[in-house]
Amino acid sequence: MTATLAAATLGFVALAGTPKTGETFPDLAQAGLEGKVPDLAGKVVVVDFWASWCGPCKKALPVLADLNKEYAPKGVVFIAVSLDEKQSDMDAYLKKNPIPFAVVRDPKGKLAEKLGIGGIPMSFVIAADGKVSAVHEGFEGEKVRAKYAAQLDQLLKK
Repeated sequence: MTATLAAATLGFVALAGTPKTGETFPDLAQAGLEGKVPDLAGKVVVVDFWASWCGPCKKALPVLADLNKEYAPKGVVFIAVSLDEKQSDMDAYLKKNPIPFAVVRDPKGKLAEKLGIGGIPMSFVIAADGKVSAVHEGFEGEKVRAKYAAQLDQLLKK
């Protein structure tokens, strides 16, 4: 695990490069991720950075799975970006805890570093125009579900 990501076990550390609301999110298809990135053009997207060793991530992923169940039929695309260095660690976690949406891997943490992610879980809600609409740092329990739902409902109205 990289030193930057090791900070995740101690809490969230924001770095200067994290995209802010209104900024364009990088093209995931060009980010060198392992796995298949779905077509995101013109879609509302939720991108969640996680790892199998991250306790708060294990609590956040079921909430995202529930949101996926509700919002995927409305056209929202969810993507989980694993920061596990070893494919086997990610695979073992997913075998016990399947994620019902696209999972890709950033094994060297290059995209995470480019985005200035210093702690996980960290999620980005991205509008259909590719701009960041909201950033979720850490996991604040069940109240996060309502925040996501309100943000996604608003973006789907546009």
